[in-house]
Amino acid sequence: MSNKQIDVQIMGQSYILGCPEGGEERLMGAVRKVDEAMCKIRDAGKIKARDRIAVLAALNLAFEQVEAAPASDSATPATAADEVQPDHQSRLTQLLHRLDQVIEKDGQLL
Repeated sequence: MSNKQIDVQIMGQSYILGCPEGGEERLMGAVRKVDEAMCKIRDAGKIKARDRIAVLAALNLAFEQVEAAPASDSATPATAADEVQPDHQSRLTQLLHRLDQVIEKDGQLL
């Protein structure tokens, strides 16, 4: 199976991505999700650095993926998941802040 290259835009930045034949629609769907997640964080105005926005967006998307996976012990209604979302957002923001602190300390050691 051969790869083709697709030019996409994420948060106003151009990227050329490799894509397997027949995977264009799925890739573009993923690009839209990442772009929307990053733009939403950027537009909230609390985080300015593109790399921090990307990390937080990745964590949010990964969390959503985990939440969407069927739970082995109990099913969670969508409305209950929506209600706890702000708490998870806060936890992810705190995690990003802790990562920033570690990265800053690591940079000072070099």
